[in-house]
Amino acid sequence: MHEISLQHYLVLASLLFSLGVFGVLVRRNALVVFMCVELMLNASNLTFLAFAKDAGMDAGHLPALFVIAVAAAEAAIGLAIVIAVFRSRGTVNVDDIRTMRL
Repeated sequence: MHEISLQHYLVLASLLFSLGVFGVLVRRNALVVFMCVELMLNASNLTFLAFAKDAGMDAGHLPALFVIAVAAAEAAIGLAIVIAVFRSRGTVNVDDIRTMRL
């Protein structure tokens, strides 16, 4: 049987992170941009845990939990901002929302 090595995890994490960066740069919907940021945070979690597994330590779990907490806070606050902007402007397209003036 083939064992999954550190390189496999890092390639997967880099693909996920690249997909997230591509989505942030290309997509114009604020909700899709937030999902792409979450994808990039999950890719960093995968990297932390892969290095921890490779080193045989549990040290990667603490940064991963911190990233999960930051991602949850970002999702909650970001979604609240998106809902407030949608109620005032009627759109969540980031091109249409150039200024934060109401």
